[in-house]
Amino acid sequence: MSKIEQRLREMGMLLPEPPKPVASYVPFTISGKLVTISGQIPAGPKGPVYVGKLGDTISLEDGKAAAQLCALNLIAQLKAACNGDLDRARRCLRLGVFVNATPDFTQHPEIANGASDFIVQLMGEAGKHARAAVGAPSLPRGVAVEVEGLFEIE
Repeated sequence: MSKIEQRLREMGMLLPEPPKPVASYVPFTISGKLVTISGQIPAGPKGPVYVGKLGDTISLEDGKAAAQLCALNLIAQLKAACNGDLDRARRCLRLGVFVNATPDFTQHPEIANGASDFIVQLMGEAGKHARAAVGAPSLPRGVAVEVEGLFEIE
């Protein structure tokens, strides 16, 4: 079991199966030591959760939880990119966080912290990353948050 999966277990969480794409794209690409992971939505075994808009039907706390679930799905895709061995993951370089929000919502960074803080909890110093947090008028399947990532592997 990898260090990341051990940390998840300590947090009382399990790594899900990586979600399958629902359109014409691949879940990740690898170039040299870089893995780019396609945007992940807050989906569980029964499909999308946290459906709605920040500043309207989704609370700040639920928005952070949605971002964390997106990050968990990112890690599941990272494991697939590493052929099942998350110990190959060296660091998180960047996260892109998209927040389905009303025009007057301004707390995008706080929502993005749900994903960022989670990645740092899992990876320690290697989890500290550059980031963009942006608002969007809508997201796939109506979810509140979508997160993409760039990781370095060995």
